Amino acid sequence: MPRIKLPLPSKFDFKMCLALRVGDMNYGGHMGNDSVLTIAHEARVQFLQSLGLEERDFYGFSLLMADSAVVYKKEAFHGDKLSIQISVSELYNYGFELFYLIKDLDSDLEVARVKTGLVCYSHKDKKIITLPTDFHNKFS
Repeated sequence: MPRIKLPLPSKFDFKMCLALRVGDMNYGGHMGNDSVLTIAHEARVQFLQSLGLEERDFYGFSLLMADSAVVYKKEAFHGDKLSIQISVSELYNYGFELFYLIKDLDSDLEVARVKTGLVCYSHKDKKIITLPTDFHNKFS
């Protein structure tokens, strides 16, 4: 099976930092693969908050994760300070993709690249809905 490739976007829309916690470590003593998606989730929540939005209140609707991809670049350890940058990388009729670049703050080396596909969802109607125009216009 060929390796997944996630090319870097040309611009980023948000940046945050965090230090790795003991709960982010796996039995090998480094950041667990499951923690990468948890870190991406935290970054996504903070990104949406910076826009006055939430996953459960995205212009009156919700966001659901449709898919995700992770490319690991380097180990990270307890206490390492990470920089997470987010780019709104693709817009679709019913959702969008976010690209996350996770780097070690001290060495400036990449730890991981993540991409998540999100769709807009109406819990009331139990179906996906069109991407709100306000969001589309802000990031197109």
